[in-house]
Amino acid sequence: MCTCITFKTKDYYFGRNLDLESTFGEKVVVTPRNYEFTLRNHTKMKTKYAMIGMGTVVEDYPLYADSGNEKGLCMAGLYFPGNAVYFEEKENAINIASFELIPWCLGNFSSIAELREELNKINITNKSFHENIPAVGLHWMISDKKECIVLEQTKNGLQIYDNPYGVLTNNPPFHYHDMNMNNYMNVSAKFPTNIFSEEISLQPYGQGMGMMGLPGDVTPTSRFVRTAFYKFNSITDEDEESSISQFFHILDSVSMIKGSVLTKENHYDMTTYSSCMNASKGIYYFKTYYNNQINAVSLNEENKNGDKLETYELPRKQHIQYWN
Repeated sequence: MCTCITFKTKDYYFGRNLDLESTFGEKVVVTPRNYEFTLRNHTKMKTKYAMIGMGTVVEDYPLYADSGNEKGLCMAGLYFPGNAVYFEEKENAINIASFELIPWCLGNFSSIAELREELNKINITNKSFHENIPAVGLHWMISDKKECIVLEQTKNGLQIYDNPYGVLTNNPPFHYHDMNMNNYMNVSAKFPTNIFSEEISLQPYGQGMGMMGLPGDVTPTSRFVRTAFYKFNSITDEDEESSISQFFHILDSVSMIKGSVLTKENHYDMTTYSSCMNASKGIYYFKTYYNNQINAVSLNEENKNGDKLETYELPRKQHIQYWN
């Protein structure tokens, strides 16, 4: 289970929680311009734009979970089991395997406006990266500073949804989340007034009672609603430190605490990492479950015209600053 959001103050931010029962060898990965990918459709692609994000590297191939490019276009894949359907290759389509989708989009396009027309030609294929790395059912949130969309391929084909919330979680499909938000139009950050009845005197007995009805569990539908509520009611200064701090506070409100959710396989879900990219400046911030210090890697400090991937290992041990 995962949660992805966009956020705007003076700059534009994009990031996510990745919720999983264990880490997958993820690290911060920088892909330079002109990096060559051999696609499963037997063509080669060289990236126009450098990108940075979280992923794992296998045989010099960056398998991104989320990333942003130097132009501010950002993208994340979120678990979408049962609903995601990948097809065999089709004629007269751009056949892209699911693991190729992030580098293909971010390596070739600078904005959603530029990407939209090509997305309509996409067929997400069922090719696996390796026998022991099968294709995972995903849907994707793609965003730039102007707009946000969701990409889902189901048995009915490819759907592209405008996403006014700038939020995505997991199942059900996005159109359900969109409709479900109407159930919470009465939830408010404001101090409530009695609308139950004019004949009964009812008074709030504590702060936050306007939020009653906001779901508190960690199901995908509840996380979607809660994330949207905190995002749209968020108040913060516009400087960088305040913005990224607020961004991580929003993600923390829907994070998975190890031990709180047991999977069908008797594993414990947890938020293995949280990320926040300042897409306006190309700075990728992150923290991990076992080290909640905010760390950062700047794309602008890298050689964008290099010939190899650059990687940064994640801190797995808590850092504590002692004062005495």
